[in-house]
Amino acid sequence: MPRAPQARRKMYVLDTNVLIHDPNALLNFEEHDVIIPMTVLEELDSLKSGKQAVAADCRQAIRNIDRLLGDASPKEIEKGVPIVRAKKAKPLGTLTILMTTGHAGNHSLPEHLNDNKIINTLAELQSRFKSRDIILVSKDINMRLKARGFGVEAQDYHNDQLLDDIDLLPKGYHQFPNSFWDKIQKVETVQREAVTEHLLKREGELAKLNINEFVIDEQGFIGKVSDIDDDTLVLQDMHRQDLMDEEVWGLVPRDIYQAMALNLLLDPEVHLVNLTGSAGSGKTILALAACIEMTVASKMYKRIIATRSTQGLDEDIGFLPGTEAEKMEPWLGAIVDNLEALHEDDENMTASVDYILSKVPLHFKSMNYIRGRSFQHSLIIIDECQNLTPHQIKTIITRAGNGSKVICLGNLAQIDTPYLSALSSGLTYMTERFKRFRHGAHIHLQGVPRSVLAEFAEANL
Repeated sequence: MPRAPQARRKMYVLDTNVLIHDPNALLNFEEHDVIIPMTVLEELDSLKSGKQAVAADCRQAIRNIDRLLGDASPKEIEKGVPIVRAKKAKPLGTLTILMTTGHAGNHSLPEHLNDNKIINTLAELQSRFKSRDIILVSKDINMRLKARGFGVEAQDYHNDQLLDDIDLLPKGYHQFPNSFWDKIQKVETVQREAVTEHLLKREGELAKLNINEFVIDEQGFIGKVSDIDDDTLVLQDMHRQDLMDEEVWGLVPRDIYQAMALNLLLDPEVHLVNLTGSAGSGKTILALAACIEMTVASKMYKRIIATRSTQGLDEDIGFLPGTEAEKMEPWLGAIVDNLEALHEDDENMTASVDYILSKVPLHFKSMNYIRGRSFQHSLIIIDECQNLTPHQIKTIITRAGNGSKVICLGNLAQIDTPYLSALSSGLTYMTERFKRFRHGAHIHLQGVPRSVLAEFAEANL
């Protein structure tokens, strides 16, 4: 790619939260110049210690900066060190550490806040390089507003944002009005070992279908995409009643969406299942029932590891009394609540839950426990995935070893992390990235079967 003219090259100043969100962000600005203020390095330094997820991201970001700067002299760093992305690749863009200096005149923000120091540094940079576009990149919307109010251009970090509209996110199924077969011109149907498969030409609406997605219509037909190539699509004929009658650890699906989710959870060929949906749509209880069934009844997996991404979890766990399991219990109360729901008809519900917890190889673990480990023949349930960054999602999913299955649960309408939105969440990123993966699947659950009250609240509050 030809290098842009000097006048067209931009200077991107990165905020701390961008490097925490994506420690590899430095490499994603192509031919433009990347600038890191000294204040940002100081913030990374203050956050790098400890076992929190944010500390690990800070350490990786610092290592990346150190690797790119190499043995450059202070003068070379001030001028800008060429960013080398691979050994034989031509350097593209430069990296500079910007010293915080005094500001001429009174036109500056009070420097008792680090955000203000960064904005002041940018304003000074702007006065020095009037012919260059200087842009602050920050995940903090308030920081961007302050910068723009001060006359500095600011924008969000969009490199790992794959969609412009959350409505474009795959749901895992396509609903057709009336009959699905009305618009099908040609189909070849084959019978293989009691499985009926329809071979269809991949065109029109069918071209939008991905592997492991479902097709449903108002006439009661339901099919699952079992194979796909450039021209042909193989649709496995599923029997709606069989799906609805599937009982897993005493749990029967309440609607067709839960039935499709259970089918994917129990499918040994699907190694990543991603369930999204509003509060009370059944994500956790479906995952838990399927996991107990696959460890206790069918013994397909050796253990269940349940973890949860909750804002404050990584920071607070060290200060809670007790063992790791006892510390995790308040945060994983949803798991226990759902165990109680599965056994609410038993004579002694508490005894049943205690028995399950003692007999089922179910481990409650903090997110830090997942980092750096490799799990073989395990079921890994990750709740509240909407609060993870794309980088954190990658860190966790790559922990899955041989014969393991990862189940991600989340609600994009309930993001608790200040620097994430539905579009930049790791849950959205993962759903979009894995939509063509042969061993991955996603279902967006509908409705709120929790209660009439919860359903009304979801729609009207």
